[in-house]
Amino acid sequence: MARANETVAALLQEYADLLSITQGDAFKARAYEKAARAIAGHSSDVAGLDAKGLRDIPNVGKSIADKVAEYLEGGSIAVVEEARTAIPPGVRELVAIPGLGPRKAMQLYEDLGISSVDGLLDAVTRHRLRDLKGFGAKTEDNIRHGIELMQKAGGRILVSSAMDVAEQIVAELSAIDGCVRCTYAGSLRRMRETIGDIDILVAAEDSAPFMAAIGELPQTAEIIAGGAKKTSVRTTKGLQVDLRVLPPSAWGAGLQYFTGSKEHNVRIREIAVRRKLKLSEYGLFHAKSGEMIVSETEREIYERLDLPWIPPPLRENRGEIEAGQRGELPDLVTDADIRGDLHTHTDLTDGVSTLEEMVAAAAARGYAYYAVTDHAPNLYMQRMTTEKMLAQRDRVRALDGTHGRMRLLHGTELNIAPDGSLDWPDDVLAGFDVCVASIHSHFTQSRDELTRRLIRACESPYVSVIGHPTTRRIGKRPGIDADFDAVFEACARTGTALEIDSHPERLDLRDEDILRARKYGVKFSIDSDAHSTTHLPYIRFGVGTAQRAWLTKDDVINTWPLGRLRKFLAAKRPRA
Repeated sequence: MARANETVAALLQEYADLLSITQGDAFKARAYEKAARAIAGHSSDVAGLDAKGLRDIPNVGKSIADKVAEYLEGGSIAVVEEARTAIPPGVRELVAIPGLGPRKAMQLYEDLGISSVDGLLDAVTRHRLRDLKGFGAKTEDNIRHGIELMQKAGGRILVSSAMDVAEQIVAELSAIDGCVRCTYAGSLRRMRETIGDIDILVAAEDSAPFMAAIGELPQTAEIIAGGAKKTSVRTTKGLQVDLRVLPPSAWGAGLQYFTGSKEHNVRIREIAVRRKLKLSEYGLFHAKSGEMIVSETEREIYERLDLPWIPPPLRENRGEIEAGQRGELPDLVTDADIRGDLHTHTDLTDGVSTLEEMVAAAAARGYAYYAVTDHAPNLYMQRMTTEKMLAQRDRVRALDGTHGRMRLLHGTELNIAPDGSLDWPDDVLAGFDVCVASIHSHFTQSRDELTRRLIRACESPYVSVIGHPTTRRIGKRPGIDADFDAVFEACARTGTALEIDSHPERLDLRDEDILRARKYGVKFSIDSDAHSTTHLPYIRFGVGTAQRAWLTKDDVINTWPLGRLRKFLAAKRPRA
């Protein structure tokens, strides 16, 4: 079963938004936002905690703990329900538009009577917003873009949310007698960043037990359609899951077919036709006689078509078939290749786990090295100081070597200011083992300004990695408008790595950007950007994105042995 933390965190975040709309109480809203983040990242399921256990979660005091307990006992929180009734539903819908925010949403309702996304889009088209206080032509453009972003996402969900559901269902169905094999397929197996629905495949002689079981799972809200070979259900969170049961003898063909992509499969079927063969979800057949040739494994299907097995993340018809025919498919980076994490946070800034907890969790993952990179002073809300940073460095040095052979690196996530400058002077930066530099504000600068800003950060002799380079948040905030080809060239020239931020809301760089950057000779760092111990496993999604971009472990600096990594980090720095 899924943890209650996600649902509770979503409720508290919603209440924070409602408070911002109804009361304008930024301090109280911020308190609930912090509590929501802390609960989402807490290592234990809040459903199993007593009152004291809830209060022990960072940023969760008695009042918030009581509300969490109220939800766990009765399934709702009275103050949230009351706040909902005070706000027209359409205004809550507007808050979901990237870049709008609760206060502006309420202003639009009060001043213009706008209470729907369609109504807002009409008002933007007719330029009704630009004369409102706090708005303008630029704001209208941003809102229009935010609406387009939200509509483009449609009913798709983040890969992490889909993976949680899929793995739970696979585990449940795999335990049923008669299950020979069970896995997820479709865009989830290809590690797309967002997922429309989930495809689950089972290999079994008798489909009936599985069709019955999926309808009875706790996460199933309704059965959309049922049958002997396929059943579709909708989960309690509105996600469609399609279950197909295949004969074990047809497993390979079915897995290949239902993994996709459509474009990849069209090409594969064209190759089959040229060989006077027919490929379907049931197998590879002689076109004329109908005789089965192979069907049991994917590898057999590809080999019979004179192709190597093509890893699912590559199956997008972006040259993978031609590369396979030439024998030039890359040996893709894997989760097992990751030797360390170079971008993580603790509760010293905006994380929710302590330094000791984060280090222990990293060691449990078998890492050879691990970097702590809390925020730097110019992100003022995090209240970092040089004194705090130096005290943390002493703690990191004291912990180094206490978890087997894992080595600890003390780093920082710097803020790239609007002019491209960084938080600390060079003499302070020289004391860090690794510096990640990221943009956290002023996202709407001009294209030239944003480009110069990033390039100046690349040219710092102490910046090793540019963190979440486009700053996007999937479905919430578009990436910045910079000349990234110029940035990629600067990274290659200066020996600065680009981050693949593995947080499912970011996945930044995205696969298309990585493919472009790689052509310049850029190296990459796949990091979790973890703000709690529960975020460290996010690295799998960054690896999936890297695989979609054809990266090998030689392209990724945190797959390298520590000695090679240290040489890379030191290469830019002035020689003593």
